[in-house]
Amino acid sequence: MTKPLALLEKYWGHTSFRPLQEEIINAVIQQKDTLALLPTGGGKSVCFQIPALAMDGICIVISPLVALIQDQVANLKANGIKAIALTGGLKTTELSDLLDNCMYGDYKFLYLSPERLQQEIIQERIKQMPVNLIAVDEAHCISQWGNDFRPAYKNINTLRELLPNIPCIALTATATPTVVNDIEASLHLKEVQKFQQSFTRENLAYTVLETEHKILTIEKTLRKYPQSCIVYTRNRKSTISIHEALSRKGFTSVFFHGGLSSEEKKGNLQKWLSGKVQTIVATNAFGMGIDKPDVKNVIHVQLPDSLENYYQEAGRAGRNGEYANAIILTDANDIDILQKQFIHNLPSIDFLKLVFRKLCSFFQVAYGEGYDTKHALAFYEFCKAYQFPTQKTYTALQLLDRHSVIQLSQNFHRKTSLQFIVDQFNLMNYLDKNANVSLITQAILRTYGGAFEQKININTHFLAQKLGIPKGKINETIQQLAKDEIIILDELQTDAEVTFLVAREDDKTIHPIAKEVRQQNELKKKRVQAVIKYIKDTETCKNIQLLSYFGEKTQTACGICSVCKTQKTATPNNDLQLLVRDDVLKVLRQKPMTSTEICVVLPYRENLILEIIQLLLEAEKIKLTETNTYTI
Repeated sequence: MTKPLALLEKYWGHTSFRPLQEEIINAVIQQKDTLALLPTGGGKSVCFQIPALAMDGICIVISPLVALIQDQVANLKANGIKAIALTGGLKTTELSDLLDNCMYGDYKFLYLSPERLQQEIIQERIKQMPVNLIAVDEAHCISQWGNDFRPAYKNINTLRELLPNIPCIALTATATPTVVNDIEASLHLKEVQKFQQSFTRENLAYTVLETEHKILTIEKTLRKYPQSCIVYTRNRKSTISIHEALSRKGFTSVFFHGGLSSEEKKGNLQKWLSGKVQTIVATNAFGMGIDKPDVKNVIHVQLPDSLENYYQEAGRAGRNGEYANAIILTDANDIDILQKQFIHNLPSIDFLKLVFRKLCSFFQVAYGEGYDTKHALAFYEFCKAYQFPTQKTYTALQLLDRHSVIQLSQNFHRKTSLQFIVDQFNLMNYLDKNANVSLITQAILRTYGGAFEQKININTHFLAQKLGIPKGKINETIQQLAKDEIIILDELQTDAEVTFLVAREDDKTIHPIAKEVRQQNELKKKRVQAVIKYIKDTETCKNIQLLSYFGEKTQTACGICSVCKTQKTATPNNDLQLLVRDDVLKVLRQKPMTSTEICVVLPYRENLILEIIQLLLEAEKIKLTETNTYTI
């Protein structure tokens, strides 16, 4: 057997391991089930790749995202190591040939998604392969996604049943003690060897900033730290609007979300990775498997839904060991928005039972019948018929789908898609001459960003409710815009197809899943409450708060987070106030400014600057002009 250090040097060019890597590798080589918790950028992949290379046979790697799989396989191939990824779009013959290569072609790694693992052909071939190791990358997803929107994560233990004598290594950067227990149980790890590196990132300054001017705060940060940046937002529309706002301010940026084509994603990502643009504005799915060591700033403009996700996303900053910032921007409404989105829409067991009963009534399914029958569901009509809130009802249907009570077709997510193909000047001329379509056209442009740059999905039912006009009028207007060649239009089927996977037994149908649904709801509530506590706690070092959440105890403050910095400058408070007052007066002597402009120029907390401005106003040291600027 080739020694691990020799393999590290041969394939990766390094002459020493990072902390804990060697211990983890030796445990795996000794055929021990292993759980490795290493922070983002800690070199997790080497911990299973080197032992797999050191032993005869092939390593099966389960990984959550296609981009992550493709990246690792490309890196292995670049180092002269034979690896195969079974991703989407493969024909049966292609799949069979690739599996034959795994059995007879001296390949060292087979990468699969959890969903691929469920295929019978793959399971049968795996039984015949000379497997030396099972590796589960991003193992925290077993707990998080297995209980949420990817049930296949709960079935990874199929590999343990197929290969009962093969060691397994689970790897993750984020796991609370509860999640660790969930990983061990789900993967049937026996006498597991646990290795955990501290979650501390000594070079990463965790910051929570209260601001009513998030874009201006981003601008201020980018001017102070002009290196690479990720701005995280929760929806596609925001990625475009923030990108456009930064571009208007002279910053180079691209946006990234799930609605872009593969080519657009690849092009935008490459511009950012190569340093051609400073900032990538992305939805929260972005970043897993992306290795860019020189990211200086990771900025969240909305609150994350869990500290697990936040730690992962924030950890993409400062992987080169240099000082970096992980910033959450929050305003007075953010906590309410977070609770409404992730807590208030959680369906109770009673609501779940009610939705199932009404679903059966809607399709006239008799008691004891319905098994394996298919029905086309007009979702909004269903909600209207029973006066159900749409978001909560959608979540309930997803839960029923996840727990195999019904199967909800993917068409449910598809909407009318359009793109404006004239410029704004010609559009305004057109609307002047066609006043009958102006109101709805303007509403589309105000509601959905980026309609001139790309195709956007629009919800005609939502627009009809917003404008208080019939849905048919919306559709009629869209058809006219398409006919007049103002837009290109794709109208896609929006109804869902529901398949009943069990016979109707009303409440009895829900009873078997009730306990697990309650547990999942409680877990989501706890995760959201932990985020709120993290945002509100202005007394405890942010690093200590995060470490405590992940089960790591320390009393040593980091000295660089927003709490630590505030405590350093808080004494003496009068001196700081005098300093801010003098600086406010200094900038106003140069020219009149709004409060927002003053906050951007001065390097102090926004609420402190606003407080000083108010005091100066009351003392008649400054005054407010008719144009809402302040002057001496």
